[in-house]
Amino acid sequence: MDLRDRYAPPGKLRNWLKWKKKGESRFHTIKDSDCDDDDDDSDYSDDSIVNSLEKGSCVQTTEFRVFVGTWNVAGRSPVGSLAVDLDDWLNLNDPADIYVLGFQEVVPLKVCNVIGAEDATVETKWNSLIGKTLNNKLGSPWLTPMLHPISSDNYYYGQVSGSESRTTDRVIGGTRTPVRDRRSSLQQEEPADGVSSSTSKYKLMASKKMVGVFISVWMRGDLVKKYRVSNVKVCSVACGIMGYLGNKGSVSVSMSIEGTSFCFIAAHLASGEKKGDETRRNYQVSEIFRRTSFPRLHHDRSSSHPLTILGHDRIFWLGDLNYRLCLEDRLARELIKKQDWRSLQEFDQLRREQEDGGVFQGWREANIEFAPTYKYPCSNCNRYSGGLPTLTGEKQRTPAWCDRILWYGKGVRQLFYHRSESRFSDHRPVSALFSTQIEVVKSMNPKFTMPSFLTETGQGKGKGRTTLLSLMAKDIEAPPPTATKDTTPFTS
Repeated sequence: MDLRDRYAPPGKLRNWLKWKKKGESRFHTIKDSDCDDDDDDSDYSDDSIVNSLEKGSCVQTTEFRVFVGTWNVAGRSPVGSLAVDLDDWLNLNDPADIYVLGFQEVVPLKVCNVIGAEDATVETKWNSLIGKTLNNKLGSPWLTPMLHPISSDNYYYGQVSGSESRTTDRVIGGTRTPVRDRRSSLQQEEPADGVSSSTSKYKLMASKKMVGVFISVWMRGDLVKKYRVSNVKVCSVACGIMGYLGNKGSVSVSMSIEGTSFCFIAAHLASGEKKGDETRRNYQVSEIFRRTSFPRLHHDRSSSHPLTILGHDRIFWLGDLNYRLCLEDRLARELIKKQDWRSLQEFDQLRREQEDGGVFQGWREANIEFAPTYKYPCSNCNRYSGGLPTLTGEKQRTPAWCDRILWYGKGVRQLFYHRSESRFSDHRPVSALFSTQIEVVKSMNPKFTMPSFLTETGQGKGKGRTTLLSLMAKDIEAPPPTATKDTTPFTS
């Protein structure tokens, strides 16, 4: 029997019961001559059965804390000393349930990197450092080094109960290859996130790299076991040079937790502060919306899994969006010196484009109450580039809030929005913490029992109890009944 039948909606049950009622030659109920034919109070009438089943469960909500961060690292490789900066950026003194981290320029945007083959070791190094930071601080010590690159095209986490094993799928060269449950195969294979699965606090759910854009999603291990996490998929969209190279674009992760779907998009949009550059950025956003897709696979249990970004329940868009300030450099620096963020936001290009309907209509972003995150010299200093004409070779850039986090959907509440002060690159990392609701189906009527005429108990070894779902399966497999009229009443 297909596993999807376990989650069949009550409508299918109602239709099946009506169909069974029509085929009385195969399935009769006892009629009492003293009962009125129109009496709807029968203990096991079709509607009472369906209503009882419907009342036997309800949708409850539970709260998850989702940390979302974005950081343009200017083509620098992760080093051990960066762990201190990560600790500050991830706000580990107030840990979240899910960490969604987006990076830009994890490799220098040189021609060889843009048109050459992907270097999986870069992704491996970043995942190793992130996992080490999360699990050293909040879980187990770093137990196992990362030896093999992660195949990040697709992941699938199914619900586990009893002795069932969790399976994931790896896409290797376009062919899906099953991967055994890490919990039961630690002796046979290396954990992909580099942490012992039995002791680590956070699990790597998915990661994806496209040239310099990289996303990594982590979730608390106890929540992975407690809740059904499914349909974890990734997608990349290249919309840089000529509209199809990966120096600019996005990588996205789609996943469902119980009955709630999430989409995380890490993007790096076109640079430039000339007039009209914002139009290129708007166009790239529209291309990412149009070309991002999460096709259903043969093993997907639910046909309702969203195929596009806007089909998800909770959506988070993060990255170096490169929108600038429509303001003269000198005036911008004066407002920054005064820390007059409200006045400065009036000249923010992204806010203006949203108001004019050019991009991200209906999306939300918290008030920005921190200094612009771009651009700083790469010389480990804390001043903005430009403004000092005596320095030769330094790029003259008006400071701007290039690094942003937006969200869309109901059931989301933003708890904070700020920047960190790492001097690792010419951008400052940005982070946001959200409280979001997850829909979970819970049983409210554990004492409810299936009507006796819908159940039967097998006898002997190897035979188990058959329920309504089994009867439905048998009816599907059975040949259609002959069209003969049976007038003989059912007798026990």
